[in-house]
Order: sequence, then structure tokens, then C-alpha cells
Amino acid sequence: MSESISTVCVQGGYTPGNGEPRQIPIIQSTTFKYDTSEHMGKLFDLEESGYFYTRLQNPTNDHVAAKICELEGGTAAMLTSSGQAANFFAVFNIASAGDHVVSSSSIYGGTYNLFAVTMKRMGIEFTFVSPDCTDDELAAAFQPNTKAVFGETIANPALSVLDIERFASAAHEHGVPLIVDNTFPTPINCRPFEWGADIVTHSTTKYMDGHGVGVGGCIVDSGTFDWCAHADKFPGLTTPDDSYHGVTYTERFGLEGAFITKATAQLMRDFGAIQAPQNAFYLNLGLESLHLRMAQHCKNGLAMAEYLKAHPKIAWVRYPSLEGDEYSEQAKKYLPNGSCGVVSFGVVGGRAAAETFMKNLKLAQIATHVADARTCVLHPANATHRQMNDAELAAAGISPDLIRLSCGIEGTEDLIADVEQALACV
Repeated sequence: MSESISTVCVQGGYTPGNGEPRQIPIIQSTTFKYDTSEHMGKLFDLEESGYFYTRLQNPTNDHVAAKICELEGGTAAMLTSSGQAANFFAVFNIASAGDHVVSSSSIYGGTYNLFAVTMKRMGIEFTFVSPDCTDDELAAAFQPNTKAVFGETIANPALSVLDIERFASAAHEHGVPLIVDNTFPTPINCRPFEWGADIVTHSTTKYMDGHGVGVGGCIVDSGTFDWCAHADKFPGLTTPDDSYHGVTYTERFGLEGAFITKATAQLMRDFGAIQAPQNAFYLNLGLESLHLRMAQHCKNGLAMAEYLKAHPKIAWVRYPSLEGDEYSEQAKKYLPNGSCGVVSFGVVGGRAAAETFMKNLKLAQIATHVADARTCVLHPANATHRQMNDAELAAAGISPDLIRLSCGIEGTEDLIADVEQALACV
């Protein structure tokens, strides 16, 4: 039976047996006991499924990952300690020193820094292209050693909408997968696999958790990218792994499981960026109401965008679902049921006016967070993206006066009244 996405939010990933806990149990244990070393040896050789150390896998985490996997329509998934860890693992699982990745320039500042600075120091080069680049410009970004293409469905905080089909087509023409960070829409509003993406990542810290209680990330594999057809590009998946008993991931686990199994057996083993079972439990509580909360976030976001667009003290407004927005046509295609609760805008008077406006808000809280049940506000050029210079900010679609307002699930009229009184102080 095919279940609606609302039902999957509530019941996906875990089905209790007779007399078993109704809620996903928290397995707060580092280790698991076995009767024989032979049995444990089979687990270490990946000949049997099971648990032996939480740094690699944990039942609580796996139940929650399975729910997110079902929501996205994938074949395998894993939780990570943060969205940053998810993006790092997703790329590093198939790219190493001497390799190259094409990325949209319109991405979260922390991800840009991960790619342009930290992973560059590891020997991986990134070419950043505008999400609005021409087909020729996109094709020109590829190199013989390109291993992946990366983008965000809705960029944080530029709010550009990635043309997933176009970027997927370019990636596949060059024999590499498209990795899409789907944090802002969540699978409630967009399922990138349906548009040709191959790997999806999430910062579950945002809408999926939705209450600001647990940092986390997730990677989901579509199970459709044919690693074997491009075996020379992806030897880590298609040749024996000497660090893990000579297993060849595509042979043992097929296209459906190779990518996530390798990321678990190699990267989680060595980097240890596991999500705590307690945080996975909190995440699941958030997922159970995700379909309801996203509707209210989108309602508030659109109402706020329309209000700001008509206000004389507002210089500009960016919101994908706003009629007339530069990405509104792409939003209608990829996000027909709504985009997110985040609105970006500038106050007339620039940076000084922005600071006056923000300090006079009462309901909206200044916080380095977004996509929360509570409305929060941030000045990215002075916070999350302050490591970028003006040219890098411009490439990411961020102006010095940009304010990111993340509309929560409060009453719409209350949020607009709060913004109205704060603007009166400017």
C-alpha cells in the first residue's frame, strides 16, 4: 500500500511488534553484546546486518534515517552529527585529493567555507557557478576529474531556486551525480529525486527538527545512479576496499545500498560524526508534525513577503513563492505547494537601518538559526557569512543589507504586527 507523505511523517521508519514500544526506543548504548566472536566477525565483514558499535550504526538512528529515506523516496539513508557533516560526507564519499566538484555559488556560507577552504586544503578543487548560469557556462565548469555537482534546492539565505532538472542533466552528461541539499523545502515541498537528483542531504537541525533542540544531518541515496557505468570515476565504490576486508560496495550492496554503506563503513568509522540517539529521538518527534508545520511556515512566509513588498521602508524582497519574484516560475515548477518560511529583504537605509529594525523586534528573536517553530531573524553579512568578502557575498546572492527573517508557526497577524512596529522605529 502506498502511503501519503503525511502518514509517513507520523508512522514511517518504525513498526512496533506485539508488546513493543509504541514510540521509537532510544538505544542509548555505545556497544552491543554477542555470544560468539565468529558472529561479530561476520558483522565486521559486512556479511550480516546488525549492530556492534554506535559510532557506525545505532537502531534508533536507523529507524529515523529510514523515515527520512521514505519521505524522500530513496533506497538508503544515514544520519550524521550535523548538516555540515552530511554535506562533507556526501562529497568526500566520491571525491578525494586531486578531484574536482562543480557547485552552485548560491549556497549556505558554512557550506561554501567547507568547500572553498577546508576541502580545498584536502586537495579537492571546487568550481562555483551561478545557479542562473547558461548551459554553456555550466558545461564549461566540468573537468576530466569532476566527480559531482552540488546545489541547494532553495539557497540559504539568497533564496534562489535551483533548476534541478537542468543541473541533473549536465551532471549526468558528464557521468557524475547531482547532490542536492534539500533542507529548506524538506520533502514535504520538494523531492529532488523526482527531478533527477541522485543524492539528497539535509541539515535536520532546521525544519525537520523544527524546535531548535538537536543539531543533526542526513544523507539519502536515490539508488539510481549507475556507479558501475562510470567505474573509472568511482573506484572507491567499484573496486575492493582494502580498509574494509576487500569488500566491493557495488557488488555486495548493489546500486541501492553501495553509497550509504561505503559512507558508513569508511567515513563514519574514521570521522565519527554520528548523531546521538537522543538527538535522533528528538528529530523523530519533529518529523511527526513536519507536514503540518511546513504548511504554516509557508503561509506565514508568503503573507510576510506580500506585506514587506508593499511597505515603503522596504528596499527589496526575495521570496520564491512571491508573485513576480525572479525565481517564481521555477518555484511554481519545483515547489507548487509552497517553498519555505524564510524571507530575505533589505530595509531602506542599508546596514544601519537593518540594525535598528532588528533590535526593535519583539516576537522575532535575533539568533544564528533558521527554520524553527519560533520566528528568528539574522543579518547574514554580519554573522553566518561574515567570512566572505564582498565579491563572494555577491556571488552567493547576499547583499550587505540583507535581512533573513525565518517565519515560525506563530499567528500570521502577530508576526506582521511585530515587523510593523519595528519598521516604525526606522
